[in-house]
Amino acid sequence: MISVLVAVVGVLGTALGASLTAIIAAHTENRRQAALDRQQARQELTHRDNQALEVRVEHLRWRRARRQSAYLDFLDALNAADRANQQYFRDRRAASGPVPVQEARVAEIRQLFKDAEQRGNRVLLEGPAAVAEAAFKLIGVQGALVREVQEFGEAQSASADDAQNRASTAEETGLKYLVAHREFISVARAALDEFIDAS
Repeated sequence: MISVLVAVVGVLGTALGASLTAIIAAHTENRRQAALDRQQARQELTHRDNQALEVRVEHLRWRRARRQSAYLDFLDALNAADRANQQYFRDRRAASGPVPVQEARVAEIRQLFKDAEQRGNRVLLEGPAAVAEAAFKLIGVQGALVREVQEFGEAQSASADDAQNRASTAEETGLKYLVAHREFISVARAALDEFIDAS
């Protein structure tokens, strides 16, 4: 009887040990599977984040290229208008007496300025705000300069007493234009060099 009792206890102990081992193994397998699932979820999230980051970086490169193109087009148009305006001013200053206003040149300068103004709109759109503000200021100063040179030309052709004052005013505005031009280039360069956090 004791041997039967020892055998039953032995069988129960073995069954209990096997059950306990199976429970622990199942619990360990569940934890391992949960860890694998978390790792896979992190990898998928990292992959999606990396894809989103790549898309964002590509967009920022595209945006920078568009801005650079807009800034260069704007500067080219400004320089063309400024060169024509400066040449007209120098020719008027060099004249040794009243010379009729050259309407064709005045119209050409106005058209060049309008072209610069139109290209400036693209800069205003592309931004950023500091560049747009500097572009707006530069267009304003160039517009004033064009107007003052034309007013000097009209006063000079009419032998007006204030022709010299108008020439001095145009020269002062020309200096303001140079300052505004340098400011625009500085702000535009900073915007193009700016590191943009792509995260």
